[in-house]
Amino acid sequence: MSPGEYDAPVRTPTNPKGLRDIPFPLPDVTAAEKRRAKRILEAMRERYPDARCELVYNNPRELLVATILSAQTTDVAVNKATPALFARFPTAQAFADASPEDIEPYVRTLGFFRNKAVSIQSAMRDVVERFGGEVPRTMDELLTLRGAARKTANVVLGNAFGVNVGFVVDTHIERLSKRFGLAPEDATVAMVERRLMALIPRDAWTDLSHMLIWHGRRVCKARNGLCAEDAICKAYCSNARAAASPARASTKSAAAKKPAKKKAAKKRTKRKTPATRRKAP
Repeated sequence: MSPGEYDAPVRTPTNPKGLRDIPFPLPDVTAAEKRRAKRILEAMRERYPDARCELVYNNPRELLVATILSAQTTDVAVNKATPALFARFPTAQAFADASPEDIEPYVRTLGFFRNKAVSIQSAMRDVVERFGGEVPRTMDELLTLRGAARKTANVVLGNAFGVNVGFVVDTHIERLSKRFGLAPEDATVAMVERRLMALIPRDAWTDLSHMLIWHGRRVCKARNGLCAEDAICKAYCSNARAAASPARASTKSAAAKKPAKKKAAKKRTKRKTPATRRKAP
């Protein structure tokens, strides 16, 4: 990342230094919140030093197409479909010259494949006609392409060009941000992104997005997660604390029941005594 990479015109002068080119105001965060976020970042770096985008691609065009395809679909499924797709359409021009119906057979295994075929063909046509066949390198330009919302644009900019102008927020990052207390439980996706941008050093935005996704897929899952057994989650995740609470409550309840059993046994013994005496000769 070059020193002047973000020497862009000031768009939001109220933002902290180094973030004034961002076109919207970022929320105020405390020094304590930043220190806690830094500890989470350091823990993630130690756990996932090799975290990376798990979509397979060779250039910005392939990453853009793969990211459009990944909406509501797993990266694993996308990676199974893209080799044949990219072999059949090796350039932006090849996609632009095709029809959505030509693309559909190659993405049929993915959810919403017809809509995605339309989006890919339209986006590649614009790349050819408006951007000289090269994927644009700015957020504003990427957002004009069909199928490219902020998440897709952030993925492409951060991974293909090393440009951090936003924070990727997918389902895993949204979930972990709330469980880890980096964003409120009722925060929208846009609010989560802005909180993360305010809390995390800018040069770590892309890297941490990968680490959070890896942790979300492997440990801090939406269901049947391993939070209660994981060191990072036990330190920062509300789900780990929630999982531990019933266990502690169960232990206390079991301990409380033990004396009651003894008392009940004594009562039963006392009730049997008179009957025993009556049977004696």
